[in-house]
Amino acid sequence: MRKIIEIQKQLLPDLMDILKTRYTILHQIMLSELIGRRTLAASLHMTERVLRAETDLLKAQGLIEIESSGMKVSEAGRSLLEQMGPMAKELFGLNELGEKIRHAYGLQKVVVVPGDCENSPLTKRDLGRAGAKALLGVMNQEDTVAVTGGSTLAAVAEELNPQVSVPMKNSWFVPARGGLGESMEFQANTIASTMAKRVGAQYRLLHVPDLLSDDAYQSLVQDRNIQEIVQVIRQCRIIMHGIGDAMEMTRRRRLDLSTVQDIQKEGAVAESFGYYFNEQGEVVHRMLTLGLRLEDIMRTEIVIGIAGGRDKADAIHSVLKFGHENILVTDEAAAIEICRRIDEQLPESH
Repeated sequence: MRKIIEIQKQLLPDLMDILKTRYTILHQIMLSELIGRRTLAASLHMTERVLRAETDLLKAQGLIEIESSGMKVSEAGRSLLEQMGPMAKELFGLNELGEKIRHAYGLQKVVVVPGDCENSPLTKRDLGRAGAKALLGVMNQEDTVAVTGGSTLAAVAEELNPQVSVPMKNSWFVPARGGLGESMEFQANTIASTMAKRVGAQYRLLHVPDLLSDDAYQSLVQDRNIQEIVQVIRQCRIIMHGIGDAMEMTRRRRLDLSTVQDIQKEGAVAESFGYYFNEQGEVVHRMLTLGLRLEDIMRTEIVIGIAGGRDKADAIHSVLKFGHENILVTDEAAAIEICRRIDEQLPESH
């Protein structure tokens, strides 16, 4: 397929651009389920006049339906998108980006979705869908899956297919750590319970704050109920986690100025699991938190990282350098920046 596409790019470059444009429009409508022309035009940075011409053609081909409330993809459109999936990855160069990242960091698998989730809620949803597919692809019956919080993991939870062929009633979802005190839907507890319900699994919750004082930690760690759930969390076979920008996470945690300055001085660029990593993937700061420890992460069988957006590239690179990821799910904008970093680090002779 790649060879055919390369030939088409050389002989029919205009056709390839048209194909990419129409695929993107159809794909975005599918992700939205129902969307108005003006909203879609703004999301795709197109004029309404140009978009109208394209959607009229897609309607004439029976690929979308246009109603007074908006546009939606028809069954024929969904079928076409499914068939075009592998071809689209070649069209946008996503396979090449993913393979370059996989090889550079020694990963088992890299999934790249088109777009930039920082600028498009629809791309964030696509990222969530890809993350859900990656998770279900490695889950077995009787697995324990630990998940962190955040908007990207919440998107994964929403996209988990509730119509799995066999409900995973013997599997468990657990939070990887306590709560950050932010929006309830982004809490690890909420995400773990949502994921479990959508696939017919069970769940346990950890009702403690993510950030603890020494006294609070010593008190909670002695609690029998807390000990029991922490033991379950630390024996998980799969971890799925987000990746945060270090300074952004200090703000979300409402850390005091002195601690923020220390973290900044230590060169932290990324945060995950309550650990702060520098550009070389070294842990330079850790928060006192119950849940997964570094040694638990290092011995877990499957670790899935998911994050997107151009500005997350440094943070993703840092966590990948840490060297304990198996699968990365990201978007095109982040992947391009990560690949640029890979190229910069190659010897000049290459």
